[in-house]
Amino acid sequence: MRSMNEASSVSDQNGRYRRILLFFSGAIIHFIWWDVLWGRAPFVRDWVRQSRPNRFRRWARRFRLLAVEMGGVMIKLGQFFSSRVDVLPPEITEELQGLQDEVPPAAWADIALVLRADLGDINARFARFDQEPLAAASLGQVYRAWLWPEEPGGALGASVVVKVQRPNIAQIVRIDLSALRVVTRWVQRYPPIGRRADAPALMDEFARTLWEELDYEAEANNAEKFAQMYAGSEEIIIPAVYRDHSAACVIVLEDVEAIKITDMAAMAAAGIDSKQVAERLLETYFGQIFKEGFFHADPHPGNLFVRPYPESIWDPDEPRQFWLTFVDFGMVGRVPDLMGDNLRKMLVSVTQRDARQLTEAYSDMGFFLPGADLDRITEAQATVLDRIWGRNLLDLARPDPKEMQEWGFEFRDLLFEFPFQIPQDFIYLGRCLGMVSGLVSLLDPEINPWHQIEKFGEELISSQELREFGMETAWQLVRPYLSAPARVQKLLDAVEQGRLKVQTVPDRETLRRLDRIEKRLGQIAWSIFGAAGMISATLFYQRKRRQRKPERRK
Repeated sequence: MRSMNEASSVSDQNGRYRRILLFFSGAIIHFIWWDVLWGRAPFVRDWVRQSRPNRFRRWARRFRLLAVEMGGVMIKLGQFFSSRVDVLPPEITEELQGLQDEVPPAAWADIALVLRADLGDINARFARFDQEPLAAASLGQVYRAWLWPEEPGGALGASVVVKVQRPNIAQIVRIDLSALRVVTRWVQRYPPIGRRADAPALMDEFARTLWEELDYEAEANNAEKFAQMYAGSEEIIIPAVYRDHSAACVIVLEDVEAIKITDMAAMAAAGIDSKQVAERLLETYFGQIFKEGFFHADPHPGNLFVRPYPESIWDPDEPRQFWLTFVDFGMVGRVPDLMGDNLRKMLVSVTQRDARQLTEAYSDMGFFLPGADLDRITEAQATVLDRIWGRNLLDLARPDPKEMQEWGFEFRDLLFEFPFQIPQDFIYLGRCLGMVSGLVSLLDPEINPWHQIEKFGEELISSQELREFGMETAWQLVRPYLSAPARVQKLLDAVEQGRLKVQTVPDRETLRRLDRIEKRLGQIAWSIFGAAGMISATLFYQRKRRQRKPERRK
């Protein structure tokens, strides 16, 4: 009987492996046939280009159905794809956005086996354990339970959240990653990708993050590190870890669930101003990324809550204050020292609209291919900074297509050459900042960070952080204000960079050439607009806040 079960297990593993390879091989062949071959053929290339959105949408739908059926890494991969609005067409990202809510839960009987294997008799540990999951994710499921009371005679003790790994998930992850590594080697052979990204290295980074998510000991350590960062905070809640009840495949945390961060109606009913929530979220991530170098890397709505202050300390004439609450610490990011220095340099650059310094920071982080024309890239970034300055986040997230086309025509040489690549260390930081920007835009569509950027730039001059940059950076920071009024300075910059010009109407042949680079235009415009928007969002950091001293929880 055992040999039959083992044979069935091997067969299932081989089936997963083959299904992943077959799906992606089909997608690659489809892309080569239509977009590489027929996409260049006379008479039909316009039709091929027009049909591309529908084809992308169909393939994304097929992938979503496959991911929901198979679970495991495929769900994670789909969620990752859905967040890459900077490099993937909207037909793909929009189709995959629902994957977080489509994960079917594993049966309670299977979860109970994992609990008993790790914790023994769960009735000895928990006075009550709800068998319906609070959430079902790709790698684990979350349940609510109650510990036994500390004092004899009580009905129930502390409410806790129990996160349990799915049965055999480690084996499933191993098989899926093995198949995906084969796919990345195929993709790496395509020259436009092979020149700009090390797909196998990115796959290794993706795999490393998955294995970290399955390490519940590391997750407990992460939660405790965040708890130390926010010890005594009047604005942030981090759940406590119950180490005595946790194990390799089970982690037990304090139950801190409150209002979901995207539940605008519930926040309004509680008297909480969603604009203040947006501000708090930006402040918090600013501190995590640029000060601590350690950040919560999975800020989707299921991992962020808003808990109102008790009514006993709430003035009804004022917006109700609140705690921002984080849960799920399996995916965290760390900012290396060199990357952190360049990120801070980017903050100064965006604050002062210094395109050259911004280009240097991007270059130091590896965003450009060897031999890229940094002077020309600086011109492009200067134009973008001038056009986006003063706009709210919603506008930054939805750039005007006409404006993008004008920018693309002016810098069409960059688009043809496309000297950009994806630095490995930036993948999850970029994903995290993109998700935060999306949440902030939802909470406050009209939020405008630029006034705060200018204020922060002034404060930065006298702050401790500026001393770390040194006097040279300080001089670069204040020089524009000392040399000329802002409008004159902008005009001089345009003349100096050769951007003061009269543009003519493009001829028909030029327009046809622009059509051929439509995809590249979308990619680079989204990347630069999006990166500038995300960076500006993180600058929305107010140092002087009203002192509040309520009790943390009741």
